[in-house]
Amino acid sequence: MSKEDLAARSQIESCSAMDPTQEPKYEHTQNGPWYLLLLAVGVVFLSVGWLAPGDPVTEVVLPVSAWAMALLAMSFRSLTVLDRGDHLALRFGPISLFRKRVSYSDLEHVERGRLSILDGWGIHYSLRGGWVWSIWGFDCVVVRYRGRTLRIGTDDADNLVDFLNRQRQLRSA
Repeated sequence: MSKEDLAARSQIESCSAMDPTQEPKYEHTQNGPWYLLLLAVGVVFLSVGWLAPGDPVTEVVLPVSAWAMALLAMSFRSLTVLDRGDHLALRFGPISLFRKRVSYSDLEHVERGRLSILDGWGIHYSLRGGWVWSIWGFDCVVVRYRGRTLRIGTDDADNLVDFLNRQRQLRSA
């Protein structure tokens, strides 16, 4: 093999390999205000548990529920969508209890879409079929992969659609 062939092969291998130290080609984080509601519920639970002692429910269950609400609030403060080399990664955070991966090789169709008020926010199955992962707003990217549908809520829909379509074309070539 010539030097040029080796250099080209090395470049292709380095582009296709997943390197966690390499900067992602796509990364976007969207924040949502729903965590404030969960924090407020937690504060109410904690306050009632502290101010009304005497009952085991108020002394134990409400403070534990308050901490659970705080944990959930920090789990649903933002939604990050990022490229991980061979797959798209979704994670709510900053405490990442909820994560999802979609392999680029499984992508069948990607388009811009809109969530309805019935689709709501969070992680759940949509009435229109498929899963919704959204933190705030109504813009989304509809991803069809392996016969499934995933709606990713984002305020960067055009860039995400372009990126995913490029990834799909690279893997189908």
